[in-house]
Amino acid sequence: MGPRLTDVSARARLAGPGEDIGRDELALATRNHGLPLEALRYDVTPPGLHYVLTHYDIPYVPEDAPWHLTLGGRVRRALRLTVADVRTYPAVTTRVTLECAGNGRALLTPRPVSQPWLVEAVGTAEWTGVPLRLLLTEAGADADAVDVVFTGADHGVERGVEQDYRRALPLEVATGTEPEVLVAYEMNGAPLPPQHGHPLRLVVPGWYGMAHVKWLRDITVTDGAFTGFQHAVAYRLRQHPEEDGEPVTRIAPRALLVPPGFPDFMSRARVVRPGAVPLEGRAWSGRAPVTSVEVSTDDGRTWREVGLDPRDGHRWAWRRWHHEWTAAPGDHVLSVRATDAEGHTQPLEQPWNRGGFANNLVHRVPVVCLDRDG
Repeated sequence: MGPRLTDVSARARLAGPGEDIGRDELALATRNHGLPLEALRYDVTPPGLHYVLTHYDIPYVPEDAPWHLTLGGRVRRALRLTVADVRTYPAVTTRVTLECAGNGRALLTPRPVSQPWLVEAVGTAEWTGVPLRLLLTEAGADADAVDVVFTGADHGVERGVEQDYRRALPLEVATGTEPEVLVAYEMNGAPLPPQHGHPLRLVVPGWYGMAHVKWLRDITVTDGAFTGFQHAVAYRLRQHPEEDGEPVTRIAPRALLVPPGFPDFMSRARVVRPGAVPLEGRAWSGRAPVTSVEVSTDDGRTWREVGLDPRDGHRWAWRRWHHEWTAAPGDHVLSVRATDAEGHTQPLEQPWNRGGFANNLVHRVPVVCLDRDG
């Protein structure tokens, strides 16, 4: 018997006690990249600094290559659209903060072996496209429609299952306006870059990144719940492998800090001088608007609410926060946490799950304040 897919595709596992990040995880980390935290200063993230997570290969789509988006299944009228066709529909531009569902995974103990994110798997862009609800209205979903399934052009194998990348949304989400889901063709006013889904992708404001299917080529309306791998097996909150688990959906509240001062090259340890040190960062939540941000300069023993920039009408994008800290010589740990309008806040001790999903532990940044003569 020759090689089988299960011979090249490992099962999900947890790192053993004291096990360092392996070559497989390092290989993932070289393909995918996070946001340099100093880039939190941008209201809108430049595309090259926006985080990237690609499950399989980035499909090569030459500029002059034909591309069709099909919409079918439980509809009255199937559609087959070119990118030019998609651009004829009324366009919407929405500023959206995207965060990978596995952001923070590498900080867990035991560590789920996968893409080893710290806290940088995030970015904010302005996405332009057609509201998905307009396409579904034109196609006319049948009365028994339940889910809308989205298929990307990226193809691979995961845990022994060969697959195209597929995710689904309930029909009421796909046709809703809060959020309004987009079939996007532009990022920050320019055509989508290859790594961000050129020529078409899904944008689902408020949801973790796994829902934002890239290289979108097919939309299928179904009369039953979708049970594909990326929906029913992956991206579930589980404590034990045999559990069905809860699906990962909306982004939990999170605040990040622009590391102050200047870094050591290798350790990234932060160094500041005594006196006034401006602190700033961003906060967001896919569940409800962020209403407060608190900062601690003593490793979480005490907290102080800090300033939030006024709401600017971008419901699905992060908000800037700011504070001035008076640094004294010594070692310090700065922490920041966000709370949203529904009362969700970041935990001081991180709950654990086998996939390492939806980790929104408070951001902690050790800082050394030098002596004045240092």
